[in-house]
Amino acid sequence: MELELTPNDHFEDFIFDWDYKFYFLVGGYGSSKSYHVATKLLIKLLQEKRLALVVREVYDTIRDSCYSLLEEVAINIGIWDKLKFKTSPMQIIFPNGSKIIFKGMDNPAKLKSINGVSIIWLEECSEVKYTGYKELLGRLRHMASSNHIICSTNPIGEDNWTFKHFFRDDENNRLILNDSELYENRIMKLNNTYYHHSTCEDNYFLPQSYIEELDQMKEYDPDLYRVARQGRFGVNGTKVLPQFEVMAYEEGINKIANIPKRFLRVGMDFGFETSYNAIVRLAIDDKNKWLYIYYEYYKNKMTDDRTAKEIVEFKESKELIRADSAEPKTIKYYQQEGFKMVGAKKFPGSRLANIKKLKRFKRIICLDNCKNTIKELKNLTYKIDKQGNMIMDEFNIDPHTLSAIWYGLDGYEVSDLKAKKTLNR
Repeated sequence: MELELTPNDHFEDFIFDWDYKFYFLVGGYGSSKSYHVATKLLIKLLQEKRLALVVREVYDTIRDSCYSLLEEVAINIGIWDKLKFKTSPMQIIFPNGSKIIFKGMDNPAKLKSINGVSIIWLEECSEVKYTGYKELLGRLRHMASSNHIICSTNPIGEDNWTFKHFFRDDENNRLILNDSELYENRIMKLNNTYYHHSTCEDNYFLPQSYIEELDQMKEYDPDLYRVARQGRFGVNGTKVLPQFEVMAYEEGINKIANIPKRFLRVGMDFGFETSYNAIVRLAIDDKNKWLYIYYEYYKNKMTDDRTAKEIVEFKESKELIRADSAEPKTIKYYQQEGFKMVGAKKFPGSRLANIKKLKRFKRIICLDNCKNTIKELKNLTYKIDKQGNMIMDEFNIDPHTLSAIWYGLDGYEVSDLKAKKTLNR
């Protein structure tokens, strides 16, 4: 059967490559990645009798996306009349017995009854939970044919499982591939994974007016420009602490060794069920206005008596712990147990004041042993209201280590450059 193929050049190798188990396609809007995944899938099932599964997070979105796209591609390459497109249940049947079926992760129970799948296309994979992805891998176990899973997505935040799984997981010190290498090389093959990056410029059939619209995003929405035009991962939203950085433990400990004791602080935030008991040790380089975070304790579902046993070193060292004053009974308990603990001051607007205080530090340096602090603060962004405005004292997550830092810094003031200018005028 002769096919009427006119693929974009950047996708030609991808369409015919079946040497890898994993295919990860990431790119900007209009790059044609989904179109070429559909093309790849149709060609393979015409050549070999296989069962393919197409998945999105929500089943109701499939008919107007993947299903209709496969139908469009089938028309374009001249095989539509050879296939049977059924909508109840939704499936595509090939003359050689191959079949494409469609499922949503919003009804995972239906996945458990599927057998014989050798190819899975997970469209907009970043929308699917990581547990869902691992469940799909369990469905991919055909004994006679090679097994493949194709993941396609627009990039979102670096905190998404797709970035952590295929590129870098800072929390677990796991580096698979530096994403900047992929943006430079465009196609890379590594560890049984075929990586493919694309932008709108790779789609010859895209009108110039569409590309110009994407270019305009750079002026009014840099985050969306990064995703839509450049097809790159990053941080979605405005970072709360852009000066936050991570330093190797040995290097950091040596740097804070000579900081006077009066600039060493401890802060504690209380939590139990879904929130956490978070303790941080801080060292303030008062001259340079650098803040070091060099120790953390981070646990939940811990009663006070159990926590007291685990943090007994603070009682023995007689370090002053500044803690959440909203929990006076808890503070009293620790005091009775011999801990040197006081409540940090809270007042109307104190959250915003504490954020401004932190932002005045020129550098916030977290040592790499503080995994949870890094996880919470490295990509912490401001929460957005329904009108799209930033809420300056709310965030995309509830960062318990941030609260502990606030309490630890209670009573210390970072020089305000604006205030200095006013005084020197």
